[in-house]
Amino acid sequence: GILSGLDVFANIADGFKAQMTELGYIEGMNIIYDFQKANVDVPAERVILKRFVDSKVDLIFAFPTEPALLAKEATKGTNIPVIFAQGGVEGSGLVQSIAYPGDNITGVRYPGPDVLVRRLEIMHELIPEAKRFYLTYQLDYPTVRLALIAIRPVASVLGVTLVEVPIKTVEDIEADLNARDNLNDVGIDAILIVPESLSQSPRGFGAIIKFANKHKIPLAASNIKSGAVFSYTSDNIETGRLAASLADKIFKGVPAGTIMVATPTSDLRLNYKLAQELGLNVSKRLMGLAKEVTR
Repeated sequence: GILSGLDVFANIADGFKAQMTELGYIEGMNIIYDFQKANVDVPAERVILKRFVDSKVDLIFAFPTEPALLAKEATKGTNIPVIFAQGGVEGSGLVQSIAYPGDNITGVRYPGPDVLVRRLEIMHELIPEAKRFYLTYQLDYPTVRLALIAIRPVASVLGVTLVEVPIKTVEDIEADLNARDNLNDVGIDAILIVPESLSQSPRGFGAIIKFANKHKIPLAASNIKSGAVFSYTSDNIETGRLAASLADKIFKGVPAGTIMVATPTSDLRLNYKLAQELGLNVSKRLMGLAKEVTR
């Protein structure tokens, strides 16, 4: 059973299936996938996971953090192993440790605090004159607290202000941006997407990118194809492939909780064309660091 809890990560399943095929697991012959999506909908995720458990699936693959935590909870008292991807392991209770995840779970971590800090540093290098960096986040999301602890001192050292907007619903994002829309100065020089579910949901991100485009504000996110001037994160397909390697070990008899959590490589991808349209000067250093440059 595969559960995607956020559309931006859905193609992790493609990487997973591709690698499983290379490892000899042929769909329809010796493996069957039940792929389900529940976009930022916890009740729906619980229903899907209960069905997986009741069906006695051989493995549950869930992503990102929140669905993974729900999968861990749903499989308690069963022998169904869980693999997660894009899972925030720091402070979330998802695993006991990276080296020994414990229980019946392992997976591919999402280094959220590191990613958010690098997005700030790269944006500061890209626009050194920017002083106000907008962050909106679901305060009780498992990965947020540590991400904020990591980024705040870095912002202080760089001499920039984090314009923090804690939210509980997508409507809160829309309300904040609508209020700013009518001001002579919107109070934002750049936008950083925090690794959590509401600001990355289709509606939440849609509101943010619409605002950014209207006011010509550079945005850093998980995907340059979404309208971000750059992305700094791990690659979904590669993450799925790493997860497949863990599944292979489990199917060969290795207990999930004894398999070290995998850490994917995070890469910089630049939308050079958009940077030019926004009047930004992309340094040779950043161009050299980028794994992908869109012209």
